[in-house]
Amino acid sequence: MSESVKGLTSSEVAERQREGKTNAAVTLKTKSIKRIFYDNICTLFNLINVVLFVSLLLVGSYKNLLFIGVVFFNTIIGIVQEIRSKQSVDKLTILTETKAEVLRDGKTVQIPKEELVLDDVIFLSRGNQIPADCVVIDGSCKVNESLLTGESDLIEKTVGGEMLSGSFISAGKCCARVTRVGADCYAAKINSEAKYIKKNNSQILRSFKFIIKLCTIIIFPIGALLFCSHLFFQNAGLQQSVVSTVAALVGMIPGGMILLTSSVLAVSIIRLSRKKVLVNEMYCIETLARVDVICLDKTGTLTADAMHVSDLICLNVDEAEIKTALSSVRHASEDINATLQAIADYTDDIKPVECKRFTPFSSETKWSGGRFADGKTYIIGAAEFVFSDKEKHKEVFERISAISDTVRIIALAKSDSPIDGQKLPDGLTPMALVLIKDTMRENVNRTVDYFKEQGVTLKVISGDSVQTVRNIAMETGIEGADRAVDMTEIKTDEQLDEAAEKYNIFGRVTPAQKKKLVLALKAHGHSVAMTGDGVNDVLALKEADCSVAMASGSEAARNVSQLVLVDNDFAAMPEVVAEGRRTINNIERSSSLYLVKTIYSILLALFFTFTAITYPFEPIQLTLIGALTIGFPSFVLALQPNRNIVKGNFTLNIIARALPAAISVFLNVITAAILSLVLPISHEEISTIAVYVTALSCLLLVIRLSLPLNALRTAMLVLSTLGLTIAFIFFGKLFNLVFLGTDAIIILCILAAATLVLFNLMYTIADRFIQKNKNKKIRR
Repeated sequence: MSESVKGLTSSEVAERQREGKTNAAVTLKTKSIKRIFYDNICTLFNLINVVLFVSLLLVGSYKNLLFIGVVFFNTIIGIVQEIRSKQSVDKLTILTETKAEVLRDGKTVQIPKEELVLDDVIFLSRGNQIPADCVVIDGSCKVNESLLTGESDLIEKTVGGEMLSGSFISAGKCCARVTRVGADCYAAKINSEAKYIKKNNSQILRSFKFIIKLCTIIIFPIGALLFCSHLFFQNAGLQQSVVSTVAALVGMIPGGMILLTSSVLAVSIIRLSRKKVLVNEMYCIETLARVDVICLDKTGTLTADAMHVSDLICLNVDEAEIKTALSSVRHASEDINATLQAIADYTDDIKPVECKRFTPFSSETKWSGGRFADGKTYIIGAAEFVFSDKEKHKEVFERISAISDTVRIIALAKSDSPIDGQKLPDGLTPMALVLIKDTMRENVNRTVDYFKEQGVTLKVISGDSVQTVRNIAMETGIEGADRAVDMTEIKTDEQLDEAAEKYNIFGRVTPAQKKKLVLALKAHGHSVAMTGDGVNDVLALKEADCSVAMASGSEAARNVSQLVLVDNDFAAMPEVVAEGRRTINNIERSSSLYLVKTIYSILLALFFTFTAITYPFEPIQLTLIGALTIGFPSFVLALQPNRNIVKGNFTLNIIARALPAAISVFLNVITAAILSLVLPISHEEISTIAVYVTALSCLLLVIRLSLPLNALRTAMLVLSTLGLTIAFIFFGKLFNLVFLGTDAIIILCILAAATLVLFNLMYTIADRFIQKNKNKKIRR
């Protein structure tokens, strides 16, 4: 270290600390655990159910209280998922080093990186992560900025060179002065931009919120009117009025639908964990199932962040001598990069020759080499720099031009003369051409083919050079790989927006441009997934509809992503998408069962509010119907295989499937109620008829949703029918069911026959409507 380099004094450090010029971590507050519990427990949805629960409790109708179990489990699942999200965001960090070596009061001390202050002098060497933005004031080093920029090449830093926090020192050592700390650092700015809980893009979640909001708006006025109608105009008595009103209101709230969704998504999370996929956010399973564009980062996704020697072209020299020379140069070099690591792996069992003097690689010379104990000088580097006289070494360049493969070509040469400073030795003789390729992920071509077959567009967005990215894309078979765009040439947002749709291969992309590309694709109506592993991917990952990180990547990328591939294997993506499709298609199918009860409950409540007829259902009767025609079948259907592409609008699809059964129930119940005004049929018989025809309508919907039948679905239908039959025959008193008289039996038979015809006609029409609208693109 130069004697002119001086660090801060204790008084100077104290002054900067008072001014707030420290490297303290910048954190954005997320909800406290206490607030999460409060927000999930103190909701309007829970309040309504608690009021209904207390109302039944006060009038002594204890057997009708079972509905509160669904509310309890919904709340627990919501709390658990939000706490997981909070923990993921709170862990977001980019810098991993905990100590920094700093010069203070003329002495070298180690302090936590958070205690660094502006203008501190720090010492950095190979393997250190740079704790704050700084500038080199003594020495030199090579910096790996791939986590920040996406570029894999090492950047040489000499006196005056700026180094960014989050980068790693790959070779050399230096002394640097801190120029930016805390929130002003490059890494901290990325951290702050990414550190928020983004709005979920789940159609299912939006649909459920809409349905619950609508029910909430309707439930209070209808409940009040229905209660007053029963108590004051029908003289039903306080207990009967409360029971009837609660039965109507409980039926309007699709609490079981939310519980089903949470449970099925939880099962999917468990299944994905067995495939070595970590799910950070539950509803991302849906968004991944819907994606039509996947943006891929080259390094870590298509390639394994490693290189290998694919071939060795000997130039009139024995292969054994070539390998000895390569091994010797590799062991003499202090640099750690992918190229030299590939050579090291290739010559792992070759004993190197001792090096007497070594000249490291520099960005100016494009070569490195040294003088060795066998009296030889070995040089490796780019051929055009090692052999400047192309006519003299015509054979070398002819061999290079004949290489059609997309590889990195390293030339190896030897000489009897030593290296003179930064000047190549005289009399260089070509030894070999070393062909080095990126190591592709296993089965990456098969994965790319899968997405092409599924109509999913793949776009490679990388900070590497355009040529490198294009070559990798061509090797993996990505469509449009022959046309690539250099993002350094894109100057305006309009140009970027056009390029986002026009091209599939992007090189020299900055972190900010990655984010803008994702936003542009979303603006064009695409559902976008993004994969990445570096800090340079964080902003784009955060904006994507579904973000996927490699476990071997940066901690920031892992924590900001909704899915993490634990085995770092992009080939796992087809199984992840298939699991998402199974889950979402089945949830859509099963949710319509729950919506049936909501629709017919609202319609019936409106009807009975303005008539002199008592509401026919009690909560326990709806609990029976719900358990055997909605709850049990929905869970069975939701866990069945289903790999169909997710299409259409979730809300419209579930409403269309629910309407035939809901309308059938509504028409049956009001018909029976009206007939009771002219026929000698009691309220208890009307209630029993209502239960029977409602169960029939719901069973018919279950049958249509179960097609095509298999052994499990058939068993489910048999058990549901058997359960209802046993309940009706042997536990009628518990569910307030009575034996029907002759008139009631005739009405029941007529209604049942009409239901079979009417339901199937309406369902056929609804199914055609769903299929017609499935291919319509959903715009944002």
